[in-house]
Amino acid sequence: MDAVLAFAVLVCMVVGSFVEPRHRDSVSWVLRTPDALSLVLMALGAAALVFRRSAPMTVLALTGTASVIESVTGDPRAPVAMSAVIALYTVASATDRPTTWRVGLLTMTVLTSAAMAAGPLPWYAQDNVAIFAWTGIGATAGDAVRSRRAFVQAIRERAEKAERTREEEARRRVAEERLRIARDLHDVVAHHIALVNVQAGVAAHVMDKRPDQAKEALAHVREASRSALNELRATVGLLRQSGDPEAPTEPAPGLDRLDELTGTFRSAGLHIEVARTDQGTSLPAAVGLAAYRIIQEALTNVQKHAGPRAKAEVSVVRVGPNIEITVLDDGSGEHETQDGGGHGLLGMRERVTALRGTLTTGPRYGGGFRVHAILPVKNGTPTGEDPA
Repeated sequence: MDAVLAFAVLVCMVVGSFVEPRHRDSVSWVLRTPDALSLVLMALGAAALVFRRSAPMTVLALTGTASVIESVTGDPRAPVAMSAVIALYTVASATDRPTTWRVGLLTMTVLTSAAMAAGPLPWYAQDNVAIFAWTGIGATAGDAVRSRRAFVQAIRERAEKAERTREEEARRRVAEERLRIARDLHDVVAHHIALVNVQAGVAAHVMDKRPDQAKEALAHVREASRSALNELRATVGLLRQSGDPEAPTEPAPGLDRLDELTGTFRSAGLHIEVARTDQGTSLPAAVGLAAYRIIQEALTNVQKHAGPRAKAEVSVVRVGPNIEITVLDDGSGEHETQDGGGHGLLGMRERVTALRGTLTTGPRYGGGFRVHAILPVKNGTPTGEDPA
């Protein structure tokens, strides 16, 4: 393309050098013959344009020099300055604006001064002023093209960045959803398997001497396993497509099912006392689910680690804009820690952190373990009370 452009410029310069206006106020033209030096300078200027993209400054220097030589020695004068205008346009479109200003002003000054000094009189003749106008047009056009390219490139980069941001956001949401489902699966499995383990141990212990009690324990095992399967089905069902008719429609558990939850532990032999002052409070689904899972995991840890005769206390208190969950036990066993191999406390902390709450866990003075969670209730208001 540069070679084609160079050839076109050469044709224009040669054709322009063969014609000359008869009178300045007339539109008729007469033929003239340019000298050999003018033809050589036109050929050199056009040939230099072939390399205008790879070495724009060098091409501008060569074409500018040829234009000055033509202005001083050419007779009749040929339009060699056309190649310099194209070279100046290339420099302006390939560099920054300060460079365009400096190079453009220098080229404009040199070529215009040479034309006024050696061109037709008076010095402000139309042919001399035309050099000033054409060099200015070349620099301005090149700068406009460069600005347009930079604008289009900036739009393209913003679009690519927005696309990357959307992809990263989608991956982050997928990871968060997987983590949430993993926490739910852990809580469900740990809770019910712990109950099954306890009841199976009781059944094995009393199978020979007290078969009635063994049957009762096995019934609890069946009930716990059935509940585990139902909750697993509901949790895994979240992975189904939205249009799947088998997707679960039951709402996520909350504190309204606290009595049912503690009842399963009581049936496994754990003594639990519950104190609540949050009646009449409507909790957001996320807060209710987190509170339910925290209590479930804490009582599961008591069942697994606190010993066979441990007692647990559960309190749910509404304090200002927060709801506080506390689970205490007086057991002597070793509870899991966040640095250990279990995931229960880690899951609790992740749930609380996701809601911007706080979680405190650790041994109690004199024995036992304490789990204390503070969950902000952003949208929860007492039933029947105007939120305003």
